[in-house]
Amino acid sequence: MTKKKVGILFGGKSSEHEVSLQSAKNIVDAIDKEKYEVVLIGIDKDGGWHVNDQSQYLLHAEDPKLITLNKTNEGVAVVPGSTSNQMLNLSTTTSLGQLDAVFPILHGTLGEDGSIQGMLRLANIPYVGTNVLGSAMCMDKDITKRLLRDAGIGVAKWYSYKKHQKDRIQFNEMKDNLGMPFFVKPANQGSSVGVSKVRSEAEFTKAIEEAFLYDYKVIIEEGVVGREIECSVLGNEEPKASVPGEILSSTDFYSYETKYIDESGAKLEIPASLDQQTEDRVRQTAIEAFRVLECEGLSRVDVFLKENGEIIVNEINTLPGFTKISMYPKLWEASGISYPALIDELIELAIQRYERDASLKNTRED
Repeated sequence: MTKKKVGILFGGKSSEHEVSLQSAKNIVDAIDKEKYEVVLIGIDKDGGWHVNDQSQYLLHAEDPKLITLNKTNEGVAVVPGSTSNQMLNLSTTTSLGQLDAVFPILHGTLGEDGSIQGMLRLANIPYVGTNVLGSAMCMDKDITKRLLRDAGIGVAKWYSYKKHQKDRIQFNEMKDNLGMPFFVKPANQGSSVGVSKVRSEAEFTKAIEEAFLYDYKVIIEEGVVGREIECSVLGNEEPKASVPGEILSSTDFYSYETKYIDESGAKLEIPASLDQQTEDRVRQTAIEAFRVLECEGLSRVDVFLKENGEIIVNEINTLPGFTKISMYPKLWEASGISYPALIDELIELAIQRYERDASLKNTRED
């Protein structure tokens, strides 16, 4: 059997660089080596690309707090439009070979905001995950909420401001309209980076400053009281939803450390304890949100389940974590799809989408 050559892009310039390293390690460990030849391309925090060897692509790989990309002297050049030499090793000026697909396990800015997706499309390479448009829309929490709201899907009440509007943001107005406590978030970050829970004016001032360190736009959002439920979605035109899981956090809210570093910071209840009707509604809401936001391949849809049964969509993550404590693969394992089988399906979905798009005409007939 001829092996498919799959590139794994990991690291990146975002604040979630270390999470991406952990995700890449899990994928490399789990991928079927009999089916796939893996090409590892690590991106450092300055944006430099490095061809890596599987034996030494990470330093301190077992410690989430110290894990580091092992930089090499072998850079990478991307060749737009090529069908067989899409990427070159700059040190040897040789091709990395024809890539059947790329798994861009890059979280956050420049990884799941449409940037890398656009580059891979120009390079004529099938890639795992949502297309350029869907990635960009889901990355921006403000845009996500607007589209979901207009589609009749429940979202938390929110306000958005850009940096030049900073002087207009008034604590008393937010308190009166959103209630207390509320949250301040960068609009274009994930994994709780730069997110603050606000209970006082002093905390509010600090939260605004913190959020604007990570993005030029922030959202200020009501605090929703409800159970934190997550659902994994998989597919292109006909997506399917996993069993839901519940986050039982031991911290004030589901922070970055709780998600990716502190294994005891939250209990994951998989599957979530829900009656069948509620489980069906959560899964259907996840699929509807996936479709409204033009997602493909994979996404994790996070919702709040309020006491009155109302479902509020919190966010859609188009490249969710694949670490050993990440919900996306765990939910599919509980739904009957093993980690290696999940990787297989994601790669096949990427190739199917590429072939579908390649069948479209790009010339006009007179």
